[in-house]
Order: sequence, then C-alpha cells, then structure tokens
Amino acid sequence: MQIRDYFNFLAPDDIRIQDSRIGIESVLYEYIYRAKTPEEIAKQFESITLEQVYATILYYLHNTEEVSAYLADWLAFCRQQRDEQKQNPSPARQRFRKLKAEAEVQQKYSESVNRL
Repeated sequence: MQIRDYFNFLAPDDIRIQDSRIGIESVLYEYIYRAKTPEEIAKQFESITLEQVYATILYYLHNTEEVSAYLADWLAFCRQQRDEQKQNPSPARQRFRKLKAEAEVQQKYSESVNRL
C-alpha cells in the first residue's frame, strides 16, 4: 500500500482520511499545535485507526512544504470564518448572548439583595 492510498484527495484544499470524514488538517493540528501523541489523536477521533493517524503524520513528514502550506491556508480560512461569525452572529447566537446578559443582571441583583 502506498502512503497516498490512505487519503481521499477531494480537492487541493480538501484531503480526507480514507473511509472517514476527517480531514488531515484535524489530525495534524492536534499533532503539531497541541503536541498530542498519535495514540491520543486516535482516541479523540474514534472513526480512524492509529495506523491512519501515523499515515497522516508520515504524509506530512514526507511532504512538509506542501502540507504546511495546506495547513496555513486552512488556518487562514478558519480565522476568516471566525471573524465573519463575530461580525454577523446567527439569530441563535444573538439570543444566547441576550439570555446570558439577562442572567448576569439577575445574578448581580440576587447578590445585592442577599447582602442587605
């Protein structure tokens, strides 16, 4: 089996682990940025095997420049999405924030009443 056989190359910016919906970026983020062991990663993503985790890491090590660019693009996309969500929160998110603010006001009121 070749290392590339462990993956589905759906698009230049979408590489998934074979027989799963997990992108290589998810595994590599845990490995590179959170310093998790392959065993920890395999436990976290129950739909992939330890062998698939090692294959993902090996693919990264053999294609460091290409995969590093892939990860940089993914991280930039994630930042952009977070910024857009902050600027344009969904109605559910807006309602949650309102409820949270109301609960905080109620908590402060209850604390001030209890001090009297």
